[in-house]
Amino acid sequence: MKRSVLAQIRDIAPIRPLTRHESMVLAEQQAQRLLELLGITEPPVLEEAIAQLARIEVVHKSPWPVSGATQWVKGRWLVVLNGSEPTTRQRFSLAHELKHIIDHPFIDTLYHGIDFTDRPEWIEQVCDYFAGCLLMPRPWLNRAWTNSRHDQRAMADLFHVSPAAMTTRLRQTGLLQTVTRPSRHRYALVPRGSHGYGYGSRYQRAASPPILIN
Repeated sequence: MKRSVLAQIRDIAPIRPLTRHESMVLAEQQAQRLLELLGITEPPVLEEAIAQLARIEVVHKSPWPVSGATQWVKGRWLVVLNGSEPTTRQRFSLAHELKHIIDHPFIDTLYHGIDFTDRPEWIEQVCDYFAGCLLMPRPWLNRAWTNSRHDQRAMADLFHVSPAAMTTRLRQTGLLQTVTRPSRHRYALVPRGSHGYGYGSRYQRAASPPILIN
């Protein structure tokens, strides 16, 4: 019996505590593998590609207090996106929430090596990094960076992402060398359930820009 796409993505993860570096490497590997399984070879990565995955339902609500929220409901993952935000922001939030879904069965183990007080914020950063890797894969960026003659606005349009998200990703991949220290953004990871670290099956993401991972 063929395993689901989500199951195949989860298979990549070693079931042990990961270092911060390993978490980022894994996130990029999972994003690349997901694109391969979905047969997506060029930008943009559309919302429908994620929404069609088994046991995932995506809805848009407005007004909505956060950029995205995810909860296991009646046998499927319900992802609620803030319908009043730009579509580029909603796609990024959806990709971010997908990483929460991928990590969920093993979250207590994968991030056990991160100090408890830092863990929620770190998980949010990993999910942001995964979203960037999924929507703006490194090989595609390298090609587009050359073809566009380093036109960041044109690249943002090509990948259907915000200019801010594109700038962040270009810095992460080293294509844009100017690096500034970002402010620290707060995210809320809302506990629900009985997991040992207080992480349950419901996640909420505050409305704020993607975090730069140095």
